[in-house]
Amino acid sequence: MKKVQRFDPTRKDEPMKWYGVQKRLVKMNEDEVAERIADETTLNPAEALMAIRQLRKVVLQALMNGKSVQLGNWGSFNLSVGTSGADSREALTTAHIKGASINFRPGAEMREALKRADYVWMEKL
Repeated sequence: MKKVQRFDPTRKDEPMKWYGVQKRLVKMNEDEVAERIADETTLNPAEALMAIRQLRKVVLQALMNGKSVQLGNWGSFNLSVGTSGADSREALTTAHIKGASINFRPGAEMREALKRADYVWMEKL
């Protein structure tokens, strides 16, 4: 965690306060994830990597087809779309779509794991 000073944008007249912000130390890439999966399963690294890539493909296809994807108690993915407004229902077209976002909502298993997380201030590392 890192300590940062910020003001509340809704209360700009109040003094700034200190907040804890999570900082990523290292990014784990797909190959490293596959290696870790292979270490804990009967899959070899290439098979684990293929499974990750297939999961990515299946989830994206489902989202693009208007489905949400729930992965057990781990969490679910859904697509949200941002649009600009139109003056009437008839005037609203796909041209009003400004972009899409993939949202992840953690399930019970991940929420419980996050409750047990240990946090360390960056200056102590």
